Amino acid sequence: MRAAWKIFWLFAVVLAAALGLALLLVPEIVPVAFADEPQPTWAVMTAFFLRAIEMIAASVATIALAVVIGGLIQRRILGR
Repeated sequence: MRAAWKIFWLFAVVLAAALGLALLLVPEIVPVAFADEPQPTWAVMTAFFLRAIEMIAASVATIALAVVIGGLIQRRILGR
């Protein structure tokens, strides 16, 4: 149970850092392959990279939280 909490908080921090970096480095860039106006290549690639990190961190944190909640429910039902 403690390991799941550690993983949850670790990836929550990674998610927050990736969101902060995206807002700091590429605030006006949308990670979409076809945009209306031309965007610098480095900015688009950075936005794609940070979005991928955000998605991975959010999914791992969600899975870890589901494991924690499942453990708490199991503990309540089985009375351990």
